[in-house]
Amino acid sequence: MRTRVTEMLGIDLPIVQGGLARVAGAELCAAVSEAGGLGQISTVGLDGPEGLRSEILACRAMTAKPFGVNLPIGRFDITPMLEVALEERVAVIALTAGNPAPWIRRVNGGAKVLVLTAGPELARKAEAAGADLVATVGFEGGGHIGRSDETTMVMVPRVAAAVSIPVLASGGIADGRGLVAALALGAEGVEMGTRFVATREARAHSAYKHALLAAQPEQTMLIKRSVGQPGRVLRSRHAEAIVAAEAKGEDILPLISGEANARGVGEGALEDSYVWAGQCVGLIEDLPSAGEVVRRMGAEARAVLERLHRLGAEAQAALG
Repeated sequence: MRTRVTEMLGIDLPIVQGGLARVAGAELCAAVSEAGGLGQISTVGLDGPEGLRSEILACRAMTAKPFGVNLPIGRFDITPMLEVALEERVAVIALTAGNPAPWIRRVNGGAKVLVLTAGPELARKAEAAGADLVATVGFEGGGHIGRSDETTMVMVPRVAAAVSIPVLASGGIADGRGLVAALALGAEGVEMGTRFVATREARAHSAYKHALLAAQPEQTMLIKRSVGQPGRVLRSRHAEAIVAAEAKGEDILPLISGEANARGVGEGALEDSYVWAGQCVGLIEDLPSAGEVVRRMGAEARAVLERLHRLGAEAQAALG
């Protein structure tokens, strides 16, 4: 399954693991890359730049294949982390939120740059700034999404038509069927988050993982609309309190702190925190290794493509 994404990143399958704050460490990153996708190390929650270096070295001890480092613009000063990633010659720098242009200039060809966007306008700006590829996330996605309610099905072809660089589809994708659908929409690969949280290597509390396994799409909800940073989470008492405070025009900053998220991710206190989750929870039925997710998606995608080929051949035969 060759696309411009696989060629550019030197991977076997066009499957990229999302940044996954506090969840994506060396183990998850290496497992995804070793199976043929592209793993990423999250910088959120690490103990400074040397903490990142340790994660990079640990990942390299587990795989010789390409992987990336995910950096959230504006959350903290990413300069020291970026410098370490460049010193260690990681294959991909992924930038989320904020203006990527200054950071792309700093990378200056030292790695491929992936920018997470939502919609054609932001994708065009990322391309103009020098991004090598973009991921665009629709309404179904977990974590931070765009300010509109535009779905992945609509957004991906619009973004693919707006830029000349490769596009990754994100939001609502959890299996090989979603991968083939993304390719049909004009993307050249997928970026997935929620599906990789529900794996053995993810640094997430077992309560979080099993909640994803048990959840249905309607058990996710949006928070942080009032501050212009909408994100999809698992429904919980804490998440409901955030939305209620937003409706009253109250200050929600204490409720949406990183510490609140960490309680759910690391401690499993789901009702007293918020944890990210996309609508694809409705497609998650087990807690396998991350490598198994990648390999299974490849097999599922090939089966879907074979089925479509047969349908096409039958249609041609029927037409004479």
